[in-house]
Amino acid sequence: MHTNIPKISDSEYDIMKLIWKQHPIKSQEIIEQVDVCNHWSEKTIKTMINRLLKKEAISYTKDGKSYLYYPLIQEVDYRILENKSFLKRVYNGSINAMVVHFIKDMKLSTQEIDELKNILDEESK
Repeated sequence: MHTNIPKISDSEYDIMKLIWKQHPIKSQEIIEQVDVCNHWSEKTIKTMINRLLKKEAISYTKDGKSYLYYPLIQEVDYRILENKSFLKRVYNGSINAMVVHFIKDMKLSTQEIDELKNILDEESK
């Protein structure tokens, strides 16, 4: 696990998801794909790419006149960090409180409840 995972904004996260999925990826490909979803300007997208570079979340290699971007942090490591942060911030670190909230408030289907039971049974073995 990467030990220095930077804080990434929601907008930067949109770009990170693309880089995790398609690395190495050219900046022009990022611009084209992110703009379709978010309608951001090219300048805005380049600014966010530069922020991710400064935060050392991504890096690049030069390929002729293009830059190919790739992640320096793994998506799974980032998710673990964010899950822990969310759990601590919203549920005071209690996974039980979170699970109870989701089961009671989110109106889970019988199938979803059965899946949770199976996961818990597997984890308890």
